[in-house]
Amino acid sequence: MRGLMMDYPLTIGAIARRVETLFGAREIVSRRSDRRIDRSTYGDVLRHARQLALALTRLGVRGGDRVATLCWNHREHLECYFAVPWLGAVAHTLNLRLHVDELAYIVGHAGDRVAIVDAALLPLWAQVQARLPEPARALHTIVVREGGGAPNDGPTLDYDALIAAEDPAAFVEPAVDERDAAAMCYTSGTTGRPKGVLYSHRSLVLHSLAGACVDTFGLRESDVVLPVVPMFHANAWGLPYTAAMVGAKLVFPGPHLDAASLLELFADERVTFPAGVPTVWLGVLQALDAAPGRYDLSRIRSLGTGGAAPPLSLIRAFAERHGLELCHGWGMTELSPVGTVANVPVAMADAPERERVAYRARQGRPLPFVEIRARGDGGIVPWDGASLGELEVRGPWIASAYYESPDGADRFTDDGWFRTGDVVSIAPDGTITVADRAKDLIKSGGEWISSVALENALMGHPAVAEAAVVAVSDARWSERPLAAVVLRPNASATPEELRAFLAPHFAHFWLPDRIEFVDAIPRTSVGKFLKSALRERFASAAPVP
Repeated sequence: MRGLMMDYPLTIGAIARRVETLFGAREIVSRRSDRRIDRSTYGDVLRHARQLALALTRLGVRGGDRVATLCWNHREHLECYFAVPWLGAVAHTLNLRLHVDELAYIVGHAGDRVAIVDAALLPLWAQVQARLPEPARALHTIVVREGGGAPNDGPTLDYDALIAAEDPAAFVEPAVDERDAAAMCYTSGTTGRPKGVLYSHRSLVLHSLAGACVDTFGLRESDVVLPVVPMFHANAWGLPYTAAMVGAKLVFPGPHLDAASLLELFADERVTFPAGVPTVWLGVLQALDAAPGRYDLSRIRSLGTGGAAPPLSLIRAFAERHGLELCHGWGMTELSPVGTVANVPVAMADAPERERVAYRARQGRPLPFVEIRARGDGGIVPWDGASLGELEVRGPWIASAYYESPDGADRFTDDGWFRTGDVVSIAPDGTITVADRAKDLIKSGGEWISSVALENALMGHPAVAEAAVVAVSDARWSERPLAAVVLRPNASATPEELRAFLAPHFAHFWLPDRIEFVDAIPRTSVGKFLKSALRERFASAAPVP
């Protein structure tokens, strides 16, 4: 017997209608490139989204067509988030930090029909277009000029002028199947070519619902959300859709992502939930330490972080010196992107504060409907908190394949799970702890060494700002750990001091044979350590004594 419930489509349009009906007056704030503050509302955003949908239709965009965005975080980008899937097309965010050749490959592979580009990024876009095959160069370019409109009489179209010509009341929402594609992101391409992940309306709506859960981000109407994480990186962790769904105020920082600019926005806009990668919070912590009491952060209930494991020392520093709590999540582009969040479980409610803080450095437990398991050399490993295996996941917002990339088929198991590439242990309560990326684990003399554990420990030293650990070849042990260390300004340390700092916490064979001091650690386009560059740089360098 089947249930007698409505077959209600879970679509971005359904979120848009809810926001228009209930939260139209809620504020949207954008800091522009000239530092001007632009204030609008959800009602404005969705009216413009209707106009943009009509304009795109006039340009020939049809259901399933890809519309690219090359933009920072601001109101117009949010309008694209709604307009493109609302008309049945696919919103394809482009990572402006990628190399131009990589961007050209992605645009060509996705088959984008239209590109919506910030005026300040037109030089980059021109380089991308020049590298596209001749037919693809003809795609329409719409320019976001941040309120400085221009006539549509050149090779580009002006965003404001384009939508101003449309009557929002004329937009008729097409029938969209919840399983149709709504958005598209490409992986960062650290191994091989970038691969496209194609999100459905259904997956984005369910991900938004899960993000609002109390034991996830716990977003609500009273929140003021500031995504430092770019909207071109895994949909800004789903925060724009989740915030809109619950009616939370959204604050967009634009291109000004330095610590002082962010702290100013946190205080002025009474932000309650900002979210960014650990490197963002390292800079913010340094600024707070340098000017204690300067910024009123009393409204912040939690700092969202992800993209890389935050050092335990960072979590402790925020908690002990500034009374701020980091909410640590783990995920991937293929997971829309959030898979787990490390909110302290009820079983630890009475645990000492140091244990509760330490828990937040782990990757936490899976969101509702995300199932996990780990596979070792001998098969599925037990949930004992010690056995290591590659994490596999499945759920309603997890990719089942890559877009037209058959070379990525080995990331999916025969029984329908996604292989994450992260090596983890799973505790009996379902808490995962990432030991490393499979490709970054160090196997020395047949024993595994976790680069992440060493990095987090090194960053607990008062002289260390950042540290990355990689494997280098060794004639006797096959591989040995090398640590690349960035010291804090005016701080000093020797390799011997740092090894002595690590020694009480690790087996002797874990300690890095080489510790190299560097000015900066190379990063990927999304702020993660680019360990391949370190391995190449130090592969043949003489060891530091």
